[in-house]
Amino acid sequence: MDQLSEDKKVDLFRDTPVRYLGYANEVGEAFRSIIGAKWVNVTYGIATLYVLADTGHKSVESYKENIKEANHKSKVAYTTADTLIWQLLASVAIPGLTINRICALSTFALKKSEFLPQTTRKWAVTAIGLTAIPFIIKPIDRFVDLVLDESLRKYQPK
Repeated sequence: MDQLSEDKKVDLFRDTPVRYLGYANEVGEAFRSIIGAKWVNVTYGIATLYVLADTGHKSVESYKENIKEANHKSKVAYTTADTLIWQLLASVAIPGLTINRICALSTFALKKSEFLPQTTRKWAVTAIGLTAIPFIIKPIDRFVDLVLDESLRKYQPK
């Protein structure tokens, strides 16, 4: 076993390309003007399944790690709540709303431009939304960490 794998266990849901499933709804929001609300809802379903899979995985791991401790149920409940809330906020709600508003503002601004055909405007809005995704991820993750550090995480079982 190499030194890296001894120091840090790879988290399937946060350290691998599986993490991109959590961004499905942001991609859907970027394409909203082209694919319509029905398909955007499908992307939210994909992101929500990712959230639930990560939550279930972390809950089972917590159960296995803490089974012999007297307060193992409270540790599992805490892990479940922390993972679910973090993922719902950082992977679905806040980024989805952010990309939705960026695209809505872009649509509004581009409608003022009379020289662009409607199809071009839709693709431009999609490009703007997709381009924004990498720039919003880390700040949103840090913000959600801060919010949870100042609230739920103060009550983590010892």
